[in-house]
Amino acid sequence: MRGPVHVVGASGRSGVALCRALMARGQEFVPVVRNAAKWADLGLPGEARIADLNEPMTLVPALEGAGVVVSCAHARHAPALLAAAPAMASFVLLGSTRRFSRWPDAHGKGVIAGEQALLASGRGGVILHPTMIYGAQGEDNVRRLAALMRRLPLLPLPGGGANLVQPIHQDDLTACILAALDRDWSSPHAVVVAGPQPVSYADFTRAIADAAGMGRLPIVNLPGWLLIAATPLTLLPGLPYIRIAEVRRLMEDKAFPVDEMKLLLGVNPISLQEGLRRTFSGS
Repeated sequence: MRGPVHVVGASGRSGVALCRALMARGQEFVPVVRNAAKWADLGLPGEARIADLNEPMTLVPALEGAGVVVSCAHARHAPALLAAAPAMASFVLLGSTRRFSRWPDAHGKGVIAGEQALLASGRGGVILHPTMIYGAQGEDNVRRLAALMRRLPLLPLPGGGANLVQPIHQDDLTACILAALDRDWSSPHAVVVAGPQPVSYADFTRAIADAAGMGRLPIVNLPGWLLIAATPLTLLPGLPYIRIAEVRRLMEDKAFPVDEMKLLLGVNPISLQEGLRRTFSGS
């Protein structure tokens, strides 16, 4: 690894987890953030460099001297990072499996653009496409679903929750980033990182209920269009807001092979049950 690791988006959830892991193994890193006060409040070492990803010229001084650039920010910023980083720097970027959705939105299209920019650049590095990330401090995927389930007498799911999900725990995502940092990437790559195997969304909710110590809810099969029409009702006080895009994603399978993840990164993801145990136990 050449020079210090510059972590863009160091004060975000995945960024904080990565910086803690780098600190634990004694790896020098430079946090690159937009808000210096937010970084200072975390109490982590390292003098932050300030950059606004929407103002690409601020990235040039922020990335000066970088040997490796890790970006935990949205992948749509990849072109600006590639342009601003030193010529010999390599990259580890975070994308998303949203790039494979059959309902492309601005998020997914931005990930596709970021991946294309890295692959076209010829620069050494990798863009990691995680599935749903859970288990990070402050994440709102599993915990928000658990909060919703506590308030409902039953769980309405399109197709009865038969579609597949394959969430990845933050610990495994961090391990993948560290492994990517340790690898010498002579050319650009894209790798999906996910949990060990897909499960139905119905089984996913049951596993959450078990880990959170609540009773399992009866699942009602409702048409997707009806759930989309009902999303405005989640604006009522006491209910977590459900977005239309989230309902749509419930109606497609999100299952991915992890052979490349294991081969290139050497990471064997933990089981969903173990990940949920860590999430709700705080360990």
